[in-house]
Amino acid sequence: MLQLDRISAGYGPVGVLREVTLQVAPGEVACLMGRNGAGKSTLLRTIMGQTDRTGGTITLDGIPLHDLPPHEVPRHGIGYVPQGRRLFGDLTVAENLTVGLMTRGQGKPALDRVLSVFPRLAERLNQTARTLSGGEQQMLAIGRALCLDPRILMLDEPTEGLQPSMIAMIQDVIRTLAVARVGILLVEQRVEAALGLADRILFLSQGRLAESHPATALSRDAPAFRAHVGV
Repeated sequence: MLQLDRISAGYGPVGVLREVTLQVAPGEVACLMGRNGAGKSTLLRTIMGQTDRTGGTITLDGIPLHDLPPHEVPRHGIGYVPQGRRLFGDLTVAENLTVGLMTRGQGKPALDRVLSVFPRLAERLNQTARTLSGGEQQMLAIGRALCLDPRILMLDEPTEGLQPSMIAMIQDVIRTLAVARVGILLVEQRVEAALGLADRILFLSQGRLAESHPATALSRDAPAFRAHVGV
């Protein structure tokens, strides 16, 4: 289980997160929602050690992560797909995937699993990442994270700007990973997508965890969405 206990963090003197406590269990899809600037992306970056944490603890299955340098965090089994993908554009698909494999010493079995999830990547192994379509780049970003064989996968708006067929495919991948007991922490702004994917929806407001509800307890016109997402 991923556990955050009273996490405060920001960028230099600018505080963003204020004593956020949450958990993500194996096989759970937890969706972070909130207005722009609420702290959603900062929360994911803080878990990865990429912000200035000023308080609180982060553990994965009881192992402390909060004092680790950023390059050590993925080695404990946390995959991260940031907003904007952050691929190595001049490297091939195969080379980008190899970076993911090297992080936790994974080999061909892990690569084969990723290519079975995204067979289109198998057709483009020698193509440079920057020449892929937007949907293919998102496949590659998720595939690279899956090469870690993660216990927790964090995705920051993974369907942003994609066509409906690609969105449906990525949602299917998320559901499949959850069945395989991978915990998912997802940032998503579209209410319908959140309700269709999440087990639990967490609402951030001004850097604080304002509300948390089972997705089954919410409808599209629920007051929480109006209060914290602006729907």
